[in-house]
Amino acid sequence: MLPPHYITPDTPEMKSATTLIPTAVYWIVRSIIACAAQITGLVGVGHEYLASASETWELSSLAHKIDNIRKHLEQLLQACHQYIHEKMHHEAYMNLVRLFEIPHLDNNKILRALIYSKDDKMPLIDGISKEKATLDVLRKKNVLLLISDLDLSAVELSMLDQIYRESRQNKTRAESDYEVVWMPIVESPWTDEKQAKFEGLLNLMPWYSVAHPSLIESAVIKYIRQVWHFNKKPLLVVLDPQGKVVNTNAVHMLWIWGSLAYPFTSAREESLWKEETWRLELLVDSVEPLIFNWMETGKYICICGGEDMEWVRSFSKKVKEVANDAEVEMEILYVGKSNPGERIRKNIAAILAEKTIHTLADPTLVWFFWVRLESMWYSKTQRGNTIEEDPIMQETMTMLSFDSGDQGWAVFCKGSTSIIRAKAEMIMKVMEGYEKRWKDDAKELGLIPAMSKDLQTIHTPEHCNRLILPSSNGTIPEKVVCSECGSAMEKFIMYRCCTD
Repeated sequence: MLPPHYITPDTPEMKSATTLIPTAVYWIVRSIIACAAQITGLVGVGHEYLASASETWELSSLAHKIDNIRKHLEQLLQACHQYIHEKMHHEAYMNLVRLFEIPHLDNNKILRALIYSKDDKMPLIDGISKEKATLDVLRKKNVLLLISDLDLSAVELSMLDQIYRESRQNKTRAESDYEVVWMPIVESPWTDEKQAKFEGLLNLMPWYSVAHPSLIESAVIKYIRQVWHFNKKPLLVVLDPQGKVVNTNAVHMLWIWGSLAYPFTSAREESLWKEETWRLELLVDSVEPLIFNWMETGKYICICGGEDMEWVRSFSKKVKEVANDAEVEMEILYVGKSNPGERIRKNIAAILAEKTIHTLADPTLVWFFWVRLESMWYSKTQRGNTIEEDPIMQETMTMLSFDSGDQGWAVFCKGSTSIIRAKAEMIMKVMEGYEKRWKDDAKELGLIPAMSKDLQTIHTPEHCNRLILPSSNGTIPEKVVCSECGSAMEKFIMYRCCTD
């Protein structure tokens, strides 16, 4: 019997089925009578009984008709079951929506609704012991739901792992008072290949994970996609100890500030941005610890990037010549490009072998340097900030446009806030014009102010800036203005497959 709570006689699928039933009954009864006549003949006459052609045709016709009616009824029954499934799915989804709208004493109801509602299984796996665990281990804690598919990249996982483990080094700190739970979102069908991927990722994670993707119901997946806007890119949804969503994606916060972003709320994000200015510490964070030593000892710092290793060599040579003549200490750090491929790896290897400048030795750190800048952009954009009004967005966009271009670039600074930057062509002109144009200014004003003055002198209005932003769960603004001239940039859609 079909559940009347989900399907009524007025439902089109049900109505079609009930309309067909009297017809089916009629033909079944008629078939029974025809069969009875045949059986009576066989019993009365025995093996000598021969059915007439009309009787044979009638039985064949009735069998065909009954079979067609059966198939039609099966299709209608299947349609009824599908209708019931959709109603149940919608009901489960709406229950989830309502559950998030009301306050709770703790996060247990929310977690049970999201992960597993029954008590017959332990739905979690402890990342350290690899033993199964109940949802009680998360009760009344800040919980970060790491939502991803099975294509979570190794670099993302590596950096998340590092940040998580660092936060666990001192468990008495407030910044360590949270738990992470991986919720893998996987579409059907489940295959051996997916199982192998799932187990491989599971073994790499030190935090809690859902024991199997099948524990996450389809209504939950729908909620995650429609309300939290999950679409391929990993999310970190933050639940407070009462199960309230306080941030639908804290990934950007985590990349920018690490565990200092605790408790990872939108209010905390706003507070952190109010304290920030565009400075060297924000740009590099802990990507290269040597930078902080250089700052403390009063050294000048040059950060450069791009794929052209020959330009990096000639540029760094020229920078050192200028620094030697100006009698200042200059350290140069190479940070490559985002999504570091084989060319960047070769550049890193060459720099490490030549030992003339510094480089981020691990491609993961190169990736992290750039993903932090992208995160700054998305964080600011999601908060409604604009390039025209926000200096940090202006500088972030400039750096991202450097990375999107074909040529190299460089940033010079001394101390925390005295920073200038330019593309390869312009900054090389500055270096080459040292003797003729700004050597005296360097002695009088200082190296960075003199370089800035010369850069403004040789700057021309002609330029072509590109800004390539990777796909994100956040919103991309319809209007983006050029950080150099303030004009609205043209918008294009680009698909890229880069195997470098």
